[in-house]
Amino acid sequence: AREPIEDCVVELEAERADEDPKVFTHLKMHFVVTGSRLSAEKVERAVKLSAEKYCSASAMVAKTAKITHDFVVIDSCG
Repeated sequence: AREPIEDCVVELEAERADEDPKVFTHLKMHFVVTGSRLSAEKVERAVKLSAEKYCSASAMVAKTAKITHDFVVIDSCG
């Protein structure tokens, strides 16, 4: 969306099944997006599209795990 993003980090938390094969059962993706005066609405849309539509790894893991995501926007201007 042509936003001035300076950095984007994804922090993951995961839970796995107790029995073999110990597949992932829950993944939480926390996006930390840094930039100058970013639009939270545009970041939210980009995160949603990234996590739910364009990520082939998420599509595969979603067969066995519940995947959730959230985000925080950090304004680099202060």
